[in-house]
Amino acid sequence: MSEPLFRIRRSTIHGLGAFAVRRIRKGVRVIEYAGDRITPKEADARYDDDQNPLGRVLLFTVDRRTVIDAGRGGNAARFINHSCDPNCESLIEDGRVFIETIREIALGEELTYDYHLQREGISLSGARRLYPCHCGSKKCRGTLMDPVKKRRRSEPARADRSRSQPRRGRRLVPAKSRRKDLSEKSRAPSPPLG
Repeated sequence: MSEPLFRIRRSTIHGLGAFAVRRIRKGVRVIEYAGDRITPKEADARYDDDQNPLGRVLLFTVDRRTVIDAGRGGNAARFINHSCDPNCESLIEDGRVFIETIREIALGEELTYDYHLQREGISLSGARRLYPCHCGSKKCRGTLMDPVKKRRRSEPARADRSRSQPRRGRRLVPAKSRRKDLSEKSRAPSPPLG
């Protein structure tokens, strides 16, 4: 079994974070995002935005029927914090979500990815209040939410979901032809921290 690529410790971004224990090359699959696989309806019932908006950041939309709730049965992937200028990205492959590096990561550097949270009908000030970003990058948009884009009239409205979304438009290669899968073992769930 290979050694873990990161350790969980206190983060200046938010709560706990994942920090590289050695240099990690670009294109390395770091960990699978794990948790309870539920329907969007179940996710909405579990997390009320008005009561606990930060609980929503543990939800990851796989497809129209599946959401992963890392707050229940999740692994260390749930501690990878958001950044507006990330060093990793999320990918969906065969109904599974993986976090992969998009550039080389130095020893001790915190692993981050853009959560791409989406929620219809929320203003920029509301997004900054409910889903503030503390990544500290020069590109920081002040919120975990995707930038507000004006829709065309013919474009359908997105569902009222504030969950992580995978990066769109990336061609996914079958797992057998990908680089080594260097996943960390699952850990017992703990309270949502970010």
